[in-house]
Amino acid sequence: MREIVLDTETTGFKPEEGDRIVEIGAVELYNHMPTGRTYHQYINPERSMPQEAFEVHGLGDDFLRDKPVFARIAQDFVTFVADAKLVIHNAAFDMKFINAELGWVNLPSIPWEQAIDTLDIARKKFPGSPASLDALCRRFGIDNSSRTLHGALLDSEILAEVYLELIGGRQPDLGMTTGQSSSASAQVEADSSWRPQPRPNALPSRLSEDEAAAHAAFVEAMGDGAMWNKTG
Repeated sequence: MREIVLDTETTGFKPEEGDRIVEIGAVELYNHMPTGRTYHQYINPERSMPQEAFEVHGLGDDFLRDKPVFARIAQDFVTFVADAKLVIHNAAFDMKFINAELGWVNLPSIPWEQAIDTLDIARKKFPGSPASLDALCRRFGIDNSSRTLHGALLDSEILAEVYLELIGGRQPDLGMTTGQSSSASAQVEADSSWRPQPRPNALPSRLSEDEAAAHAAFVEAMGDGAMWNKTG
């Protein structure tokens, strides 16, 4: 099963009011294991960057000016994603922007059911607890110290680790078939019934004759009240 853990950075919150994607980062998983394949692209939004957004991700007008517009990278992005499930934290936000951008260049939208929302998973698994990416990193002991600003690829890499923890660790579906389980259970039962058996021949004493004689003399010198004289 192929999955793409994905994150975007934008100029704001509302594509319907002219906000655009400025960065896409994605990490490929196969059977819940990272493959090492990634997708990362900065995008010229063809508009100025609001200060509030700049303070979140640090991507300014000067930096983005020479980057490709979405129309130039759209097909490469769609090809990379293909029909894989998209693992996204707060999927409604990113899917809204991705489909708006695809629509503006006359490419088909990505179906909403193709997305897996880790925010929704976290809220169901830990009701009433903080479910931000940073909060989940703290919960699972994931190092996010390099996340001083939001960045799409870094956040995707961190989210991949969070996602695997949320679903029970890497390869959560790695299990035995019924026949294998029965065999394994029989092995466990056999192991638990095992008990150590006495040696057929006792090990020889490691004391030399001189050591044994010295110990006997030591005990005798302690008199009849010595503890060794009361055992045996």
